[in-house]
Amino acid sequence: MATPVDPDFRARLAALNDKFAATVPGTLDKIRAALARCAADGAQPSQDALHQLHEVLHGVAGSAGTFGFTVFGQESRRIEQMVRGVMAGQAEWAPVVPEVEKLLAWAARDAKASHYD
Repeated sequence: MATPVDPDFRARLAALNDKFAATVPGTLDKIRAALARCAADGAQPSQDALHQLHEVLHGVAGSAGTFGFTVFGQESRRIEQMVRGVMAGQAEWAPVVPEVEKLLAWAARDAKASHYD
């Protein structure tokens, strides 16, 4: 078995994981705020509001798995795709709202959980 070039790699990776974990509550607040902005627009959110929600979900989807939050990243990606469909006029907004709310509730309990329920 090869020896890593950097013997402190695991310790630094653990520190990065901890740092990401510390950002999760703020990220959930950003998702919540973006969802509220979408809801404030009525039955059909503006493109700007949808873009804001898409952007924060995209950020989670792209980074969460790297730091051990695999399911959080996967579910964020799934919902991001739903929002993208709404933005493109290919999907309805109404089904997105409960999915985002479910993600928020689940992640608030344990964003590092390995099962999404």
